[in-house]
Amino acid sequence: MDVVIFSVGNPSRGDDAIGPQLMAELERTAPPGVRLVDDFQLQIEHALDLDNATLALFIDAGTGTPAPFSFSEIQPRAGRAVSSHALDPQAVLQVFQDIRRTPPPPAFVLCVRGESFELGAPLSARAGQHLAAARQHLADCLARPEPDHWRRLADAPAPTP
Repeated sequence: MDVVIFSVGNPSRGDDAIGPQLMAELERTAPPGVRLVDDFQLQIEHALDLDNATLALFIDAGTGTPAPFSFSEIQPRAGRAVSSHALDPQAVLQVFQDIRRTPPPPAFVLCVRGESFELGAPLSARAGQHLAAARQHLADCLARPEPDHWRRLADAPAPTP
């Protein structure tokens, strides 16, 4: 199975470093068949990273996210105009569908609750706790990289912080 994992975030902006930190860990521990894509924001070019993928995961930090994280399946959806430099994951899936004329792979978002996004700030203590829960959830996903397994995980309630 070919899984592509996107990490979005800025390591210089406090809890926005959650995605890049998970990605740095994955660079050391990801099983074979997992491709990693790390960037500050999603752009239309990222649709091409979905080529040959059978499963996709987008990791990001969010301020309104229930603690410690949310995990859900997403579908293609037209987002901002294609002249935009930043897209949400659903828009990336839509771009893939538009240019490849085929549905994208099953895709999920792991959004980890962030508390502080100040420039130059370190990861907050609460975000560190949320990151630990998300790390375990990600390990559960990668232990069985199958759409049906991930759908069951998406239906399960997130752990309480």
